[in-house]
Amino acid sequence: MEQYLPILTLGVLGVVFVLGSIVASRLLAPNRATTIKSAPYECGITDTVDAPERFPVKFYLVAMLFIMFDIEIVFLYPWAVANAELGLFGLIDMLIFCGLFFAAFVYALAVGALNWGPGKQRLDPARSPERTTTSTIRKVGLEGRLPVMDRPAEGEAA
Repeated sequence: MEQYLPILTLGVLGVVFVLGSIVASRLLAPNRATTIKSAPYECGITDTVDAPERFPVKFYLVAMLFIMFDIEIVFLYPWAVANAELGLFGLIDMLIFCGLFFAAFVYALAVGALNWGPGKQRLDPARSPERTTTSTIRKVGLEGRLPVMDRPAEGEAA
């Protein structure tokens, strides 16, 4: 028991110091709460919009991919250490495991789990009837060009 006495003493002193600091700060610190003091503050930027209520699903997909990589490493390291003892059975088992892991990773890539950019916006002509092929082309700058019937055909000189 004598050999554990310094560790016990250090632990008790640590707890006493923490509790003493908390009590002293509660008793000695000024406590004048205002709305400005209780407002959230980060890097000098005040909030102008409400924070989103939920994280996007892609965040969770990337987190799950990270966990999958961790699990694969956790299983690969002991297999590599005990490879000689496991033999062909261990090799086939690990190949199946890595194959399933790779298939899941390819599926996650295929569904766009790692695409963090803005998604493709598909325009539906039924939604915006004013956006047609002619109005879109006109907006890009065909003004001043020759009309189709006045243009020379390919191979003809202008």
